[in-house]
Amino acid sequence: MTNYSAVVVEGLRVRRGGPEVVQDVSFAVPTRTVTGLLGPSGCGKTTLMRAIVGVQIVAGGKVTVLGRPAGHPKLRDKIGYATQNPATYGDLTVRESLRYFASVLGAPASDVDRVISEVGLEPEAKQLVGRLSGGQHSRASLAVALLGSPELLVLDEPTVGLDPVLRDELWELFWRLADSGVTLLVSTHVMDEAARCERLLLMREGRLLADDTPAALRTQSGSEDLEQAFLHLIRTSEVVA
Repeated sequence: MTNYSAVVVEGLRVRRGGPEVVQDVSFAVPTRTVTGLLGPSGCGKTTLMRAIVGVQIVAGGKVTVLGRPAGHPKLRDKIGYATQNPATYGDLTVRESLRYFASVLGAPASDVDRVISEVGLEPEAKQLVGRLSGGQHSRASLAVALLGSPELLVLDEPTVGLDPVLRDELWELFWRLADSGVTLLVSTHVMDEAARCERLLLMREGRLLADDTPAALRTQSGSEDLEQAFLHLIRTSEVVA
């Protein structure tokens, strides 16, 4: 499976304090795809993403990324990670901040203007990061993740706070990246974004409820409405539990 998957998660368990916030989760993310990770706040999405990136202590299980254990030093320049919290410095301009991260990652200087353009921050390139709006902060963090030539992008709510036009532009960018060979794992709670994904992972209370295509989930639930399909899965899981 690893030969055909950018990410393989097997029996992953993560504890925060006492309880397990990720409970025996297993799945694979195929290469060159856009996979959506969905679920309510507090369900374990961010913790799972941190485990994939290799910055989360785990209680058990195995996470393999691009054929290596998660967190392996040789994965450093192969993974782009955009968190919900700004990954930039408030006292630098957008361009200065990206120049700094490009130097840390060993990315070419030309990447700075490229990623600024890709996330639509040209008008704010000379603005201090500390003065950006919430949506602009999200785009700046995404720009950092796009530096270099990452083979895997792990994006935690990358479009939160953005207007519909910019969200649409970013999703077009995500699919261009996938077409070029990049694998993307994108968390979201917006249903129309879920429908744009090739595969969907649905989490609830630390467990994985579904791993399938949007079309298959609709068929399984008997509903063309993806939100209703998710509600059906949740209710079914509650009955089984």
